[in-house]
Amino acid sequence: VVVREDRPGDKRLVAYVVGDGDTPLDLDALHAHASERLPDYMVPAAFMALDALPLTVNGKIDKRALPQPPASAGSGGRAPRNPREEVLCGLFAEVLGLPSVSVDDDFFRLGGHSLLATRLVSRIRTVLGAELPVPALFENPNVARLAERLDRAESARPKLRPMRRMGASQ
Repeated sequence: VVVREDRPGDKRLVAYVVGDGDTPLDLDALHAHASERLPDYMVPAAFMALDALPLTVNGKIDKRALPQPPASAGSGGRAPRNPREEVLCGLFAEVLGLPSVSVDDDFFRLGGHSLLATRLVSRIRTVLGAELPVPALFENPNVARLAERLDRAESARPKLRPMRRMGASQ
C-alpha cells in the first residue's frame, strides 16, 4: 500500500496486490475485508491487481514504477430522482473530480477519503444550507442514502410558527 498524489493536493492510499496466479483476485472482497478491519482513513481508495511488483536493480519494490490507478468513474447506476439528489450527485462529482456520479455510487469506493469527506460536507452546507456532521457521510456514503438522511433531519426539525406582533395597546 502506498500513498499516491496523482492530482496535486489529493493524496490517496492505493493497494497493489499480486495473486498466486491460480485464482483470480476479488478486489471487491479485499476492499470489504480491509473495510471491516481498518479505520476508514486507513482503507485504500483503490486496489490494483498486478502480475508482479516492479523491482529496482537491488530487488526492492520500485514505488515509482507502480502504475497509477485508473480514474474512478461512477457505476452508471440510477439517475437522480429529485432536485436534492441531483445537487448531491453534482457535489460528489465536483469534490471527487469526476464527470458524473450516480445516486448509488459509494463516495469512498470512488476514491473519497476523510479530507474529501470534510470538503464535501462543507459544500453541502454551503449549497443546500443543511447542517450535516462529517460522520453522517461515513454512515451514508452514497447520494441516495445521504439524501434520505437529509430528508429525515429536515422533517424532524420543529417548524417555527410566525410570532404574533404585540401592539402598543396590549
